[in-house]
Amino acid sequence: MQTNLASWAQESELGQDADEILRRCVHCGFCLATCPTYQILGDERDSPRGRIYLIKQVLEGVEPTAATQEHLDRCLTCRNCETTCPSGVEYGALVDIGRNLVDQRVERPLAQRMTRALLRRMLNSRLFGPALALGRMLRPVLPTVLKNKIPSFRPAGAVPSNGARHARQVLMLAGCVQPAMMPAIDAATIRVLDALDIGTRVVPGAGCCGAINFHLDAQEAALDQMRANIDAWLPLLDSGQAECIIMNASGCGAMVREYAHHLRHDPDYVAKALRLVDKVRDVAEVVAPHAAQLKARLDGLPGKTAFHPPCTLQHWQGLRGVSERMLADLGFSMQPFTESHLCCGSAGTYSVTQPELAKSLRDRKLDAIQATQPDCIVSSNIGCITHLQSGTEIPVRHWVEIVDQALSRASV
Repeated sequence: MQTNLASWAQESELGQDADEILRRCVHCGFCLATCPTYQILGDERDSPRGRIYLIKQVLEGVEPTAATQEHLDRCLTCRNCETTCPSGVEYGALVDIGRNLVDQRVERPLAQRMTRALLRRMLNSRLFGPALALGRMLRPVLPTVLKNKIPSFRPAGAVPSNGARHARQVLMLAGCVQPAMMPAIDAATIRVLDALDIGTRVVPGAGCCGAINFHLDAQEAALDQMRANIDAWLPLLDSGQAECIIMNASGCGAMVREYAHHLRHDPDYVAKALRLVDKVRDVAEVVAPHAAQLKARLDGLPGKTAFHPPCTLQHWQGLRGVSERMLADLGFSMQPFTESHLCCGSAGTYSVTQPELAKSLRDRKLDAIQATQPDCIVSSNIGCITHLQSGTEIPVRHWVEIVDQALSRASV
């Protein structure tokens, strides 16, 4: 694609980054077939190719409008389009730049500004836990869009108290909404790893991965969170006190794997970030080599299981098939379904900021899954789990919870 960037864009680091990405696009349109929003809306401006043109116009000096912002907001950032692009266009990186530039030039309506600010502050705050508890009490009278984001409480249960006894040690993310929303996931992860003689450790000073701020118009605040996490984790990884950072929420894993990209213009942190991202592992990557050992210790797995692969796992991290093969090796009866590559509509806070599109995508996903008549739906991202559960009576769980329960039954 030929570009003619405005002088301000030519002179900025973001403009130069965007220009390099834009020039790879050959207008082929393969991305349209794999874009969830285009599948529903049928508007070229709600496709990757259309959004690329909108961003190109801004970089060439065309003043963006509220409509420009709306079409970029509607992007789920699922990156499914990247898996089908023959030219290797880094669309996700480009849309991050485009949103940043447009948000600097187009003021959002007051209601949007308040919603986004509230989400940022609440989800990054110690007040989240008490607010969630209150939300569970008031759940019957809340608007549907909020009600669907409040999962039923599942107790964590007892966790091993002496993980330090294991020779192998891994770090766990602590500053996520997951410990408050679904504490059972972290507890199950710790118990499953303990059964494999792997200890877990939460590091003081580490917090949210930065994804919430980054995708809600606060990219600088997100970069500060990334730097704080690097400072907390890297000394333990460099010294060999921990072998990796384990992620049981694929959205967080995807963000941390991209720290080096986001900090590419920070000379003090880019090298540190490169060392860090090499140590990020999804929990399935750690458990998979031990599947045969673990299978013999499991009892009472579900009859038929459908695994929903989050976009942040299959498209962002390139780990499609890893969890599915591991679950099959563990003895799960896996049920493949159509359109597993398409986003379920959760996409972080997308299901709050774009509720109608998110619901349409959720229902489309569930129709495909439920056609296989599974006894259980499993995934590996809290957002997907909560979103899918709001539309079905079939239990939706993190797969590590199911494995943990099967271990517990076998030990009774």
